[in-house]
Amino acid sequence: MTSGFTAADVPDQSGRTFLVTGANTGLGLEAAKVLAERGGRVLLGCRSEDKAMRAMAEIEAVVPGADLEFVSLDQADLASVRRAADQVLAEDRLDVLVNNAGIMMPPKEMTADGFESQFGVNHLGTFALTSLLLPKLAEQGADAVPRVVVTSSIAHRGAKIYFDDIDADNSYRTQDRYGQSKLANLMFMYELDRRLRAAGSSTIAVGCHPGIADTELARHLPAIVRFAVPLFRPLFNSAAEGAWPTLMAATDPATESGAYLGPTRRNETAGPAGVARATAVAKDDALAAGLWELSIEMTGIDPDI
Repeated sequence: MTSGFTAADVPDQSGRTFLVTGANTGLGLEAAKVLAERGGRVLLGCRSEDKAMRAMAEIEAVVPGADLEFVSLDQADLASVRRAADQVLAEDRLDVLVNNAGIMMPPKEMTADGFESQFGVNHLGTFALTSLLLPKLAEQGADAVPRVVVTSSIAHRGAKIYFDDIDADNSYRTQDRYGQSKLANLMFMYELDRRLRAAGSSTIAVGCHPGIADTELARHLPAIVRFAVPLFRPLFNSAAEGAWPTLMAATDPATESGAYLGPTRRNETAGPAGVARATAVAKDDALAAGLWELSIEMTGIDPDI
């Protein structure tokens, strides 16, 4: 596997199609920009069409003639996820699904389907969209190495899944629920990898995290933390640098199914991409199987693998 991966290491992507969720800003926008630069067709899965159009204009400013398409996607609404999947299923092909969309530490909110928002958007929306698009990815066959990328976070460290209070009816601490959602992302990736390999699928599953990147995702952090951000900004990855693990997960030919990638410097908070560390809880097969079944029950969508 390549180590010290940056955008400069992304190979030519001509003829390949990518769906990048949350592509209108931050890591998603930066990843979409590089994939378009390398010749890929990029579908931008975004809640706001206006923001998606602005993002597409920004990409086209540096990649004239970029092959881009807007996909209306709100992961807080499973009906929207299904409509987005239907649009993508109508595409000629899908090579890579980049599950990047997410929210971080908002006040307690519920999704359209009644789920605690961070778990609902970050995990259940990702689980549902991936499940619906797995057949499309599988159409490409082994030579194309279709792949699912799932974005986790260093916040998965020390987190737990609140199986007995999944919708936060009894308690809600915003950072705990964010950690839960990011742990769920990583557990989902590992379980998806296990199931794909057991089924002999040509599709691979890869996890990644951006370290600490300077993006809009931090808008719900406490005021004192937001105030300190400018002081520490020189230590962060820029959004473009934070996208390196995503790009490695999506395009590195040497990356194998089940890999987990992140920045390689300062305890995985910054620098070029390489192998990242996952906790023992994230790799717990029994917990992941339980999460898989719970996710099917909550979404009503079965990946059937």
